[in-house]
Amino acid sequence: MSGNAETVDCAVIGAGPNGLTAAALLAAAGWDVVVLEAQPEPGGAARTAELHPGFRMDLFSAFHPLAAASPVFEELDLRSHGLSWARAPFAYGHPTGPTDGDAVTMRPDAADTAADLERRCAGDGEAWLRLHAQWGALREPLLRALLGPFPPLRAPLTALRRIGGAEALRVARMLALPVRRLGEELFAGEGARLLLAGNAAHADVPVTSAGSGLMGYLLTMLAQDLGFPAPVGGAGALTRALVRRAEAAGCRVRCGQEVTGVEVSGGRAHAVVTAGGTRVRVRRAVLADVSAPALYRRLLPDGIVPGRVLADLGRFEWDTPVVKVDYALSGPIPWRSPTLSGCGAVHLGADGDGLVRWGADLETGTVPREPFVIVGQMTTADPGRSPEGTESAWAYSHLPRGVTHDAAADLLARRIDEVLTAHAPGVLDRVVYRGVQRPGDLEAADANLVGGAVNGGTSQLHQQLVFRPIPGVAGARTPVDGLYLASAAIHPGGGVHGMCGAHAASAALTDATVAGRLRTRGRSVLRSW
Repeated sequence: MSGNAETVDCAVIGAGPNGLTAAALLAAAGWDVVVLEAQPEPGGAARTAELHPGFRMDLFSAFHPLAAASPVFEELDLRSHGLSWARAPFAYGHPTGPTDGDAVTMRPDAADTAADLERRCAGDGEAWLRLHAQWGALREPLLRALLGPFPPLRAPLTALRRIGGAEALRVARMLALPVRRLGEELFAGEGARLLLAGNAAHADVPVTSAGSGLMGYLLTMLAQDLGFPAPVGGAGALTRALVRRAEAAGCRVRCGQEVTGVEVSGGRAHAVVTAGGTRVRVRRAVLADVSAPALYRRLLPDGIVPGRVLADLGRFEWDTPVVKVDYALSGPIPWRSPTLSGCGAVHLGADGDGLVRWGADLETGTVPREPFVIVGQMTTADPGRSPEGTESAWAYSHLPRGVTHDAAADLLARRIDEVLTAHAPGVLDRVVYRGVQRPGDLEAADANLVGGAVNGGTSQLHQQLVFRPIPGVAGARTPVDGLYLASAAIHPGGGVHGMCGAHAASAALTDATVAGRLRTRGRSVLRSW
């Protein structure tokens, strides 16, 4: 072990979006911060690579509506550090099945989306406009409640002032509905219902369970407002902007530095140690952008973590494993439905009933025979991703929890190909490169994606809010003074938005008796949410 240990105010473990956000905020507040990342490059699950000559492909996250809506990314002014957004003509589409030649799509303007829905089912266009008008009143307080610290204090009062008490109760009930029921109550036709339900399926909450309606509503309304934005040049461009922002404030980001332990003395974190034997002492804090099980079971010394915490971790639930297929295509995807050609994302393989059957397969340990598949047309969204006339694309779906072996992943990957081919005959003839990212591959590239779980733990209600990651130790603070969990394991959970890191930074600053508002040169870099 190195005899000359470095001493800093704060060591951040992990250079994913949350770790980099936390580092940027703390450095902007005047702290001396170093970020230690195990992988050879920063980014966590926001990285891009050229997997085939001329084709830039996002390795994990790709579309980022929550990043575009993130208050902390706005405050960090990432645009000034090189981040810009690209959008496809249509955010996403969802055919009813392989023979649907006129799939419903999310148009950039709510009036156009409504007109498309109205021609499909009388009354649904007007219902869409009412829903979007309601969102206009709820957007700010709802995002504040969902992304800000829990429990939310100002957001409910703002909503009450805007829509009134009785209507607020109706909205609360609406957001508690399963997305299947929500769609049935709001719309008469399947097209509008699919626009909601497909987005709910981005999380691991079954479409018949409470909480799925909220996810469907949130992503659908964000898509209507913002589209499904993608960073110009790839998800790695978002990472580069965060690194530049952190480094501009004096932070150092060091890659190839796997942290293997957190040293604790007198109940307080005082150093981290890397696999290479480097020891970094901290004056103020350690922030860990790692999974909850990794922090409590691997990084902390034996005897430090209370038995009750370890027992509760035994009930920690991961989200369902992901299998992703990357495609470099010599031409556009030949969709049966021409409307899908302009979509950034396409939801395939399941109508409303099909989503229920798919969820049942996952809950009963069955590799889905007819999987719900999310397809990304990245060149359609951002033309620089591949040569003119080609398409850089991907498709992913989920395995049941606990089913992560390569044989199951390869079976699901073949079924993803089949679903894509059913909706776009001849597409595989255009493939010049195909790669499969299995659950083990995802975890090897990012240790936080345990078993291919990309959300930091299930999004279902029993592991959200005060239960995230576990009861009694919710949020960023841990039983060890000066040690904070800063990953998607804490509220508000998965998605590229940086708010988990922001909350951890805020907690660290508050506990260090720094004013609750983070300031640099007199300017706030994080609103008092």
